Amino acid sequence: MTSVLDALILANKERLSALEGRLDYRFIDLRWLQRALVHSSFAFERGKAAEHNEILEFLGDAVLDLVVGHLLTQRYPELREGDLTRLRAALVNETYLARLARAIDLGAYLCLGKGEEATQGRAKPSILASAFEAVFGAVFEDGGFTAAQTLAEALFTPGLDEERQQFLIGDSKSQLQETLQEKYNEQPLYRLEKEDGPAHHRQYTVSVLFHGEVLGTGEAGSKKEAEKKAAAESLERLRHAAGQCR
Repeated sequence: MTSVLDALILANKERLSALEGRLDYRFIDLRWLQRALVHSSFAFERGKAAEHNEILEFLGDAVLDLVVGHLLTQRYPELREGDLTRLRAALVNETYLARLARAIDLGAYLCLGKGEEATQGRAKPSILASAFEAVFGAVFEDGGFTAAQTLAEALFTPGLDEERQQFLIGDSKSQLQETLQEKYNEQPLYRLEKEDGPAHHRQYTVSVLFHGEVLGTGEAGSKKEAEKKAAAESLERLRHAAGQCR
C-alpha cells in the first residue's frame, strides 16, 4: 500500500528535484526531503497516519545550533564564548531563518492544509523557519553532519559578516562593558565630541574613553547610535590587540 509520503513524492518529483538544486544537495532518500516539507496542518487533514515535519524540525533545531556554532568558531576564532553564543542566537532565530527560507523560495514547496493556505501560510515566518529547520534535520538524517555543515556554509556564509557587524553594533555597549568589567573591574566613559548639522538632521560624534585614552569613535544621527558605533570600534580594537598578544 502506497503511503501518503510516497504518493507525494510521485506527484512532486520535479519540484523536489528543483529544491535539491536550490540546496545544492541530492538526497539519497527523497522521503526525508518530502517529509520536511509536510506541515502538520496538511497531515492532519489526511489522518493520523500521514507524516509531517515536526520531528525533523526538532532535530534540525539541534543540528543548526551545532553546525552554525561550528561555522562561527571557524570563521571568528577571536570572539569570546559569550559573543559566539549571542551571535549564534541571532542567526538561528525565527526571523533570520525565515529570511533564509525566503531566499531559497522554500514556501513554494510546502504542503499546507487548506486553513494555512487560506491565511497565506507560505509567507508566515513561523512556518518558514520551522520548515527550514526541518530541511536541516532531513539533510542530517540523509547525509550526516558533513552534509549539514556544507549546507550551512552555503546558506549562512554570504550574509555572515554583515550580520556579525550588525550584531556587534547592536550589542556593543553591553559587550564592551562586560569585557572591561571582567578584565579591569571598571567601566568605559562616553564623551560627546561634537554635534553638526541642522536641528532636523543632527550628526553626533561620540568617543569611548578608558584610562584617559580614546578606545573608539562613532558618528550617527543620534547619541545612542553614535555610542553603539564607538563601542563597536572599541571592541574591534581590543580584540585585535588581544589577537596580537596570543
